[in-house]
Amino acid sequence: MRTLLFFLFIATLIFYTDSIPTGIPDDLTTASDNIDFIRTSCNATLYPDLCYTSLAGYANAIQQDPGRLARAAVSVSLKKAHHMAEYVSNLTRDADYGSDPRAASALHDCFSNFGDAVDEIRGSLKQMRQAVSPGSESFRFQMSNVQTWMSAALTDEETCTDGFEDVADGQMKSDVCDRSEEVKKATSNALALVNSYAEKGVQ
Repeated sequence: MRTLLFFLFIATLIFYTDSIPTGIPDDLTTASDNIDFIRTSCNATLYPDLCYTSLAGYANAIQQDPGRLARAAVSVSLKKAHHMAEYVSNLTRDADYGSDPRAASALHDCFSNFGDAVDEIRGSLKQMRQAVSPGSESFRFQMSNVQTWMSAALTDEETCTDGFEDVADGQMKSDVCDRSEEVKKATSNALALVNSYAEKGVQ
């Protein structure tokens, strides 16, 4: 009798042990892999920490697709450039720079620069959304357009801060240059990820 009870106990124990889930759920593993993909890809940029923090929230949408990653980075760059253009526009309307014509000129030029950058990044994003499958001649042409426009946008953003070199130091100059620097970093990262995607697509 004791022997029978013992075997029943062992059988019950085995049954419940087998029913306990083991390992990590597939969805959690995939999410972790998506995050790792973004982190690793961002190492190709000049500002990997900023790259990762700005794109990690899109991990589920990006998955492990370099095209989606580059497109998301361009989208982040566009958002930042657009906000910067609005910020500079508000400065030019609200501030009185009658006593410093150099500041007024720098702000006007900066607004123009960021307006151009927004147009170029928007064109890049549109081209990315219409991109054909990697490896074709059309793909190389499309990526060449995106690379050209993103490079031009980065130049425009740099030109904004260059225009403040002759402006006296102050809160306005500091704010504009600091904010411009953050936009430039985002655009630089986006361009790096676009370049990486373009290179992989023609191999």
